[in-house]
Amino acid sequence: MLQPGEITFVVLARNSTDEPHRLIASSVGVAIPSGENQYGYLSEHHSYGQTEEICGDYTEDLAATMLATTMGLSFEPETAWDERKQLFQSSGLIIKTTSVTQSATGDKTGLWTSVVAAAVFLPPDATLPQAATGPTQAVLAVQEGPQKTG
Repeated sequence: MLQPGEITFVVLARNSTDEPHRLIASSVGVAIPSGENQYGYLSEHHSYGQTEEICGDYTEDLAATMLATTMGLSFEPETAWDERKQLFQSSGLIIKTTSVTQSATGDKTGLWTSVVAAAVFLPPDATLPQAATGPTQAVLAVQEGPQKTG
């Protein structure tokens, strides 16, 4: 894990509202290529009115599309995400896509409600907990409840 005072990089998507019953979401998408010396792509998105599933699919699609474009994969952008996901994975160039998303509905009394999704980059020598394995080990989501302001 990180030591106190250690610096790392993060991709963060955050959204807040004080509107009662307003649906908010934040998401970070990840696309990982099959090659060892290639870089993957991360995307972030925060929205109003999108469900957790829609927001997550959007960021996963965005990251995969950016990666596929740089790898020269030809595809129709209007094709549904599920079809493109199968195409990307069957090409053998993109081995994994995923997203981490958090959504919430604004507090009914107007207190601030926030959602945060983040991908935290750990140094190569960081010790990871047993449960965290694979390339998306450092992706996490946190939801904050209503907060009083002022």
